[in-house]
Amino acid sequence: QSEVVESGGGLVQPGGSLRLTCTASGFTLDYYAIGWYRQAPGKEREEVACINPADDSTVYADSVKGRFTIARDTAPRTVHLQMNNLKPDDTAVYYCGGHAYYCPSDGSWDYWGQGTQVTVSS
Repeated sequence: QSEVVESGGGLVQPGGSLRLTCTASGFTLDYYAIGWYRQAPGKEREEVACINPADDSTVYADSVKGRFTIARDTAPRTVHLQMNNLKPDDTAVYYCGGHAYYCPSDGSWDYWGQGTQVTVSS
């Protein structure tokens, strides 16, 4: 059975950092892009970041450029999202997604997880 599982969410003060982890099972990241999207109450879903399997090229939403970094871990089938200089507007449930061959611009993930809550508040 193929799936992705998120971990690492929590409560952090504005300006702080968190690292989210996505662990995939049942498929190889050699052929699957891994990305993150978020959903906050009353807001539209936003695709946050993604890493392509062919060349590890990355894609970021304008709202997180320069603050968030997506990267593969040395552990197999694991991708991290390092989030720095967090803002209250980053508060959302963050979901990990997997998509065959490339990062989907329309958010049409093949696999997605249950999500992890990130709350940025003083």
